[in-house]
Amino acid sequence: MKQISKTAKLSVATLAIMNVTAVVSLRGLPAEAEYGLSSAFYYLFAALVFLIPTALVAAELAAMFADKQGGVFRWVGEAFGKRMGFLAIWLQWVESTIWYPTVLTFGAVSLAFIGMNDAHDMSLASNRLYTLVVVLAIYWLATFISLKGMSWVGKVSKIGGLVGTIIPAGLLVVLAIVYLASGGHSQLDFKGDFFPDFSNFNNLVLASSIFLFYAGMEMGGIHVKDVDNPSRNYPKAVFIGSFVTVLIFVLGTYSLGIIIPKDDINLTQSLLVGFDRYFAYIRASWLSPVIAVALAFGVLAGVLTWVSGPSKGIFAVGRAGYLPPFFQKTNKLGVQRNILLIQGGIVTLLGLLFVVMPSVQSFYQILSQLTVLLYLIMYLLMFAAAIYLRYSMKKANRPFRIGSKGNGLMWIVGGVGFLGSLLAFILSFIPPGQIAVGSKTMWYAVLVIGCVVVVAAPLIIYAMRKPSWKDADTNFEPFHWEEKGAKS
Repeated sequence: MKQISKTAKLSVATLAIMNVTAVVSLRGLPAEAEYGLSSAFYYLFAALVFLIPTALVAAELAAMFADKQGGVFRWVGEAFGKRMGFLAIWLQWVESTIWYPTVLTFGAVSLAFIGMNDAHDMSLASNRLYTLVVVLAIYWLATFISLKGMSWVGKVSKIGGLVGTIIPAGLLVVLAIVYLASGGHSQLDFKGDFFPDFSNFNNLVLASSIFLFYAGMEMGGIHVKDVDNPSRNYPKAVFIGSFVTVLIFVLGTYSLGIIIPKDDINLTQSLLVGFDRYFAYIRASWLSPVIAVALAFGVLAGVLTWVSGPSKGIFAVGRAGYLPPFFQKTNKLGVQRNILLIQGGIVTLLGLLFVVMPSVQSFYQILSQLTVLLYLIMYLLMFAAAIYLRYSMKKANRPFRIGSKGNGLMWIVGGVGFLGSLLAFILSFIPPGQIAVGSKTMWYAVLVIGCVVVVAAPLIIYAMRKPSWKDADTNFEPFHWEEKGAKS
């Protein structure tokens, strides 16, 4: 069996683009465009209390354990024991699995707009059967590419990130500038308030979801051993990716709000409608199908980054004795075949829910919210672990360190990230007043039961694990505390 460390090396540029591709999804712009001018406040606020703390903490932890496998499992496990470490990486994997249908819905909508008839395109984009077919087609294509190994993943992710995310985002901004400069009427009130009205509780609830717009920056930690000189290059890639991410979100949201009236914004369709209107304005409607295909390719790249990342992490952990042997099977390239196939089965089942949900938009929103909750639990564990390790591993080598001396800055950065994540977690249970989510009973049931089941599952698996589950060929390094006495 080939070791998973024998993969192609990733450059700083490639990892930075992979980070942007994993974090940035233009599909989220319509939701924030509803805020108008104040959307920038939310983006910047979320960047300060979530993105930057995540990037800094992940950089320190990844560089600290650059020679060891496991990603977030390693980080949390070193602090709180194997059980909590397994819970953390399980949440990262399951969250990404549940998330696929939501982002792929955007891919399906993008492809629906390759036609030249707006009414027909919008009707097709709302068709649940069409959405299901496209969601599954793109996902299984991403799975097939993942089975080809990390070199394929890196190439497709890099190209797809540029063509399907970064370039379209830049084009959207340029189109907005051209539109305004040539006398186009702005639907965005630039004289409005930059600071939101916090007396409106619904604003606070919906805005909390923006935290997870920035989710995924820590995922690169899984690939830390695939980078040359990771102690220096990994943090560099993270910071480059963070800057580009904030820029895309702020300017992209404004650009969309300029061309589409607030009351006409649709969560799944408005990005494509925005491009259509800009292209019509400059008499270049023939570009609409081109950008639709590019955005769909960007979705493929983003999904590919996630398909290969968390599944690789939980595979490495599984080989160390945390999952039954069936989940440890690989193909001839050493890629986690069975985990990818099981993951595909779950995505397929979730996709079938399109058939029973009252609308694509309601399904999209509730599934998005569940992924937010699950991922925030993982982030709470990660931030707490980073602070705890400053005391339990005082003398450990930290090639990248938050603050040159003492632990004060880590307390500030990690504490802000923890409290921000906790606030977002609590607020995420409340249905946003601005978006139709269907039955509130169904909303709460899905979120509460979903969280309980997903959190309980790894704890049950951990309690049932057997010595025979451990792969004799695993090179998973022991935790620092294992020689002193086992943590449960």
